[in-house]
Amino acid sequence: MTTPDYSTTRKLTSEKPACFDTPVDGMQTLLKTPDSEQKIAEGGLRLQGLYKTSSEDKPLITVVTVVYNGAEFLEETIKSVIEQTYDNVEYIIVDGGSTDGTLEIIKKYGHAIDYWVSEPDKGIYDAMNKGIDLGSGEWINFMNAGDFFYASETLLKVFNSKNTFTGCHVIYGDHEVRYPNKRKIVKAGKVKNLWKGSQFCHQSAFVRMSTHKKYKFNLCKKIAADFEFFYKAHKVGLDMTVIPLTLSRVSSGGISDTKRIDSILERWLIVDKNHRVSLFYTYIILTVMLKDLVKNA
Repeated sequence: MTTPDYSTTRKLTSEKPACFDTPVDGMQTLLKTPDSEQKIAEGGLRLQGLYKTSSEDKPLITVVTVVYNGAEFLEETIKSVIEQTYDNVEYIIVDGGSTDGTLEIIKKYGHAIDYWVSEPDKGIYDAMNKGIDLGSGEWINFMNAGDFFYASETLLKVFNSKNTFTGCHVIYGDHEVRYPNKRKIVKAGKVKNLWKGSQFCHQSAFVRMSTHKKYKFNLCKKIAADFEFFYKAHKVGLDMTVIPLTLSRVSSGGISDTKRIDSILERWLIVDKNHRVSLFYTYIILTVMLKDLVKNA
């Protein structure tokens, strides 16, 4: 039995969307991941014959949470999504085969999740690509375990009737970073400066689904595949619109922080090379190394 108070249960229909049976522009939307001996479990509203559809005044927003042994923070992330005041949210959780109680938390909220699956994957970007394959919304956002929407009204503020985003492929905004002893709002930068590195975090970005199905994450990248996606999107001329809102809350200490130099080097390999770019990245790497030396001393 569903609960109408959730953002994910207010617009349910028993009519199966055509995208699950017929590819759109050559791109298939999966109802569920393929069955295999490695699949541990799956569930959700879809498997009960309940679906979502998009409308002109209320576009369907797909939110994907990727998790692996993230029981400590997952429940707060789930509540951040399903307690949105916006009325048309599709929620997908891709678990990499957790063994720490994550699966029990997912099942607790199974009545408010469109589809969830627990099975081994090839890393975070493989799991995120699964989310893209499964998404049937008009826009997609990745809010992985430990990340949260900034407020319960976030989606409503972005996708209100005044914002049509015609011709737009990426919407992005500010984010809040939570440090052990403080919180800091980080303003989104300009896409023309993407050659310097990320100008916004992927948690504070919404990508048009058709765009992400065409351009998925590069599994050869271990840290910066999301940066590569946005950099190449800008490079090929896709419209990227910034909005003056804080969209997400993230914690410090992610892989881009703990493996700072690896992250910088991976971004350097992605961007177009010239003398200015080489000088910039050399300076950044030396600065990080110096800070680490001082910190360790």
